[in-house]
Amino acid sequence: MIKTEFKNSVLTAYIQGEIDHDSAAEIRAHVDAAAQSRKPKVLCLDFSGVSFMDSSGVGLVMGRYRQMKLLGGALRVKNYSDNIYRIFAMSGLESLGVLR
Repeated sequence: MIKTEFKNSVLTAYIQGEIDHDSAAEIRAHVDAAAQSRKPKVLCLDFSGVSFMDSSGVGLVMGRYRQMKLLGGALRVKNYSDNIYRIFAMSGLESLGVLR
């Protein structure tokens, strides 16, 4: 469901499948553990493999945004579909400057 890669102080999490309440908790635990151990300057969430997302995905992104702020880093979200972008835009994530 999720693979991480750490290179040049950037931790990239490649997310696969659907993001709902249950899967968001698993993704959150995996990404948080990797970020805490590696202390990246940038956490990049790659949504290229995400086929569906509900509001749990917004919570996942917001929580990682706060986590990275506490670590002194930044969050980037990339490779999302148009449908997922609409959810992000409606939730206000676009105003945080994390969408790429």
